[in-house]
Amino acid sequence: MAENSAISWTRHTWNPWMGCTKVSPACDGCYAEALMDKRYAKVQWGPHGERVRTSPHNWNEPLRWQRRAEVDGDRPFVFCASLADIFDNQVPAQWRADAFDVMRRTSNLVYLLLTKRPQNIVKLADAAGGLPENAAIGTSVEDQKRADINLLALEVAKIELRPLFTFGSFEPLLGLVVIPPTVMPDWVIAGGETDQPGHRAREPHPDWFRSLRDQAAAAGVPFHFKQWGSHRLTSDANGPYMIRAGVKEAGRLLDGNEHNAFPIVSLRASGTPGHALP
Repeated sequence: MAENSAISWTRHTWNPWMGCTKVSPACDGCYAEALMDKRYAKVQWGPHGERVRTSPHNWNEPLRWQRRAEVDGDRPFVFCASLADIFDNQVPAQWRADAFDVMRRTSNLVYLLLTKRPQNIVKLADAAGGLPENAAIGTSVEDQKRADINLLALEVAKIELRPLFTFGSFEPLLGLVVIPPTVMPDWVIAGGETDQPGHRAREPHPDWFRSLRDQAAAAGVPFHFKQWGSHRLTSDANGPYMIRAGVKEAGRLLDGNEHNAFPIVSLRASGTPGHALP
């Protein structure tokens, strides 16, 4: 629902609906729940909560971005469902079909379909008329257990659906992750956790992010470090250590560098992505 999103790995965010259910440890400090349920009371979170479709005005936003992209000769990235999960099976099937129709009508936009439920991707995409050609699919991975399960499911979906590209969102990263070479996504995004009302961000270890950076480099895929979160790295005479900090203060530097790599997609409305340099 945001043009020019503050999320560093996307240009825009678009939410066809709101609401979700927590399914993994990464959900413990859900920012969407904190914002839309606890703060604004717009939707109730949980298995017995509702899913709320957003306004017609919001559904028209991608059409406006498409017109601008056509003029600019651009292919902006759009994170779809930052306040929900696009492959949540508690969402009415027609809503997803309607959202996919919008995606097909806006072929200059590259839709980032991120889910914590990658096992649902193939079935629900097929039920919605097939994955749009301008859609990339990704999964959240916070620890090794989720890496082993979710990345395998993502690879299966890649083979079945042939998305524009695949990506892994290792955020909030809660442990060291070794990506199996057979399921390396086309893009690696990493970040730490942020404080939310009633939930204090868990402290990351710098080596977790360094490891993902190095694994991505070895595989020749782009790496994007979004943020440290609510901790930052500092040091004294005894060596480096983490301290609590604000998100802006903590920043995005990993070993003194920003990592802003993106997959390269064709300026045409279809094509195979290349890899941006890290």
